[in-house]
Amino acid sequence: MPNSIKRVLLIGYNFSPEPTGIGKYSGEMITWLAKKGYHCVVVTTYPYYPYWKVQEPYYKKRFWYLKEIENFDSGGKITVYRCPMYVPKVPSGKKRMLLDVSFMASAFFQLIKLLFQKKCDAVITIVPSFQFGLLGYFYKIFKGAKTVYHIQDLQIEAAQDLNMISSKKVLNILYKVEKFIFKKTDVISTISEKMVSKIEEKSNKEVVLFPNWSDTEFFKPLDNKAALKIEFGFASTDKIILYSGAIGEKQGLESIIYAAETFKDKPSFKFIICGTGPYKEKLQNLAKSLDLENVLFFPLQPFEKFNQFLNIADLHLVIQKAKASDLVMPSKLTTILSVGGLALITANADSGLHVLTSKYNMGILVKAENQKALNEGIEEALTTDEHLTIMKNARDYAKNYLDINNVMKSFENIIFE
Repeated sequence: MPNSIKRVLLIGYNFSPEPTGIGKYSGEMITWLAKKGYHCVVVTTYPYYPYWKVQEPYYKKRFWYLKEIENFDSGGKITVYRCPMYVPKVPSGKKRMLLDVSFMASAFFQLIKLLFQKKCDAVITIVPSFQFGLLGYFYKIFKGAKTVYHIQDLQIEAAQDLNMISSKKVLNILYKVEKFIFKKTDVISTISEKMVSKIEEKSNKEVVLFPNWSDTEFFKPLDNKAALKIEFGFASTDKIILYSGAIGEKQGLESIIYAAETFKDKPSFKFIICGTGPYKEKLQNLAKSLDLENVLFFPLQPFEKFNQFLNIADLHLVIQKAKASDLVMPSKLTTILSVGGLALITANADSGLHVLTSKYNMGILVKAENQKALNEGIEEALTTDEHLTIMKNARDYAKNYLDINNVMKSFENIIFE
């Protein structure tokens, strides 16, 4: 516990109890700090990701502000302010912008109220959305808090590369706003070494590596894989090819369906897509149109069963489009590494994901957006028994670099140094 009680403010629209992605990490970050005795204040919205619909028991409350308080035996506390926000059912580029603006407005009003409460020593803004850094700077002006700008996703570049924003004028404005935030921020952090380099180049400031983590005590390799397969409804001899995570357009997940079509003459090859998202129905329709019986869609698994579920996989798919693989470090990969899973990752040689995976020899790499390469990678992974070293390296990397306690202790020192 800190010598004197410290107060931390976090601003971001993804937070606990969202089960995956940024909300999961933000929730675990704040819980870790509270267990260490910190008083944490969170300005967020209602849980909606990856469903793109506000979840129960919040659905009827989503148009109003809500305050929640959780106390810890350490003396720490979490106070959550949930702000109303527009959530589109189908998140197009323009609708995502409206989502960002709506939270920015409602969070701003909540932030004004916080100006009349006890000062927080540090304010952490989570990107996306990039403009939330303005809220952190606003709080800093009036309360003098240390500002931390944590970038989970290079949002503007992603929107540009994926053609979600094509107007040069709009892009120039966004980059100018981002540059202002960089200038006014005390600490900039991000989740991968390649993103550190990219952000340092455009911000002209030192950027801290603050990677996404895994609970390596909970997520770990299990020996009874055959029995676990039977428990989840498969034959012990089935080869399970698993994608587990958010289902959106930027990953290029239709390639999984086309891979399954290639292997439909091997009935023991089962392709499992687990999760939810705006693109799931399209994938289901595609699989149905191709009359594929070797593709199964699973809902998000309960947390208490998730370690067992991940351990049934003979091969984990980490699928992303070429441009996205250099901008985003997939959060799903941290958990795959923690269970010592064999990951097949689509990433080109010049991407940060490729460099990191190659450096530690902890996954099978194939070219992104290359169906033939993906098919051949799956074939090779499941027909040879020469991947025990990769799986051991994956687990070792998770324990050495991704353990939540090691990552958070380092970040704690940065915030309060």
